Amino acid sequence: MIYSGVRILVVDDNEDNRYTLTRRLQREGWSDLATAENGREALDKIAKERFDLVLLDIMMPEINGYEVLKRLKTDPATRDIPVLMISALSEFESVVRCIELGADDYLPKPFNPALLRARVGACLEKKRLHDQELSYLAEIDHQRRRAEALLHAILPVQAVEELEHSQTVTPRRHEDVVVFFADVVGFTAYCDHLTPEEIVANLHVYASTFEEIASQHGLEKIKTVGDGLLATANLLLPNLDPVMSSIECAASTIASTRRLPLPWDVRVGIHIGPVVAGVVGRQKFSFDIWGDTVNVAARLAGYGTQSSINVSAAAWERVRTRVDATPLGPIPIKGKGDVEAYRVAAPG
Repeated sequence: MIYSGVRILVVDDNEDNRYTLTRRLQREGWSDLATAENGREALDKIAKERFDLVLLDIMMPEINGYEVLKRLKTDPATRDIPVLMISALSEFESVVRCIELGADDYLPKPFNPALLRARVGACLEKKRLHDQELSYLAEIDHQRRRAEALLHAILPVQAVEELEHSQTVTPRRHEDVVVFFADVVGFTAYCDHLTPEEIVANLHVYASTFEEIASQHGLEKIKTVGDGLLATANLLLPNLDPVMSSIECAASTIASTRRLPLPWDVRVGIHIGPVVAGVVGRQKFSFDIWGDTVNVAARLAGYGTQSSINVSAAAWERVRTRVDATPLGPIPIKGKGDVEAYRVAAPG
């Protein structure tokens, strides 16, 4: 039988023993062999090369088998290498000591071919199963981290932590939250005149750039809805000046969309008030927000025919002494009636 990829180290200060062992191992199919004539040489080779099994004599000059075994089993890098002790029948008590130190088995002298084959094979099979277990554990860990990364991509950090801890996320009402909604002007017309590849590529840059801008200004992106971008300020992360942060984010977003491969005009609606936030879905989680504040921001984002920052009267009250704005008059909002709104000039 040929054992490919298996590497064995034979450690014995007796040259005849080394020769006998290597010859018999070769006859059994283990051809990738190395030898060491003392403990120091063995440790040097193990530090530099990979071995799947060590056949280790007990009584050797410089560093004996006990010390070599102890060093191997206390080093995290080598403790999983199986060690098969080489012993004379008179060294039985020493073998017991070695087993207690972590040796996997022992091989008595003179060497019996059948026993050699069985014990070496058993140690190598144990090593193979251990390596397979480590591989499975590594794959499980990889998939776990991948699942966590996907969760973090679609849910806020706080929601992920609560979901992992209790398997659910409790819906909550949050006060004084700024809802930020961005809308591409004439997006349907773009879809009619551009290829799907062009549209999706531009949307990708648009959404990715917005994520960076929102983070820089202390906003949390909630989701992308077609060509619309929904974000909040002072929802999950505290923001002492959420309206101004949102206006500055809007200005940066509008500027960035004019630098897209296919430049777009973007309207932004900003409103402040209470929202309800939570996670919905079982197989495909989605964190979302609901309430009148969301509705008003979305309607403000759809007002006008060019790039603009439209804010509600409630939002305007928070920044009226710091930015210029033009009254838009009452704007009809479905389900709410007329709402006073303002068009804010980009800061700076």
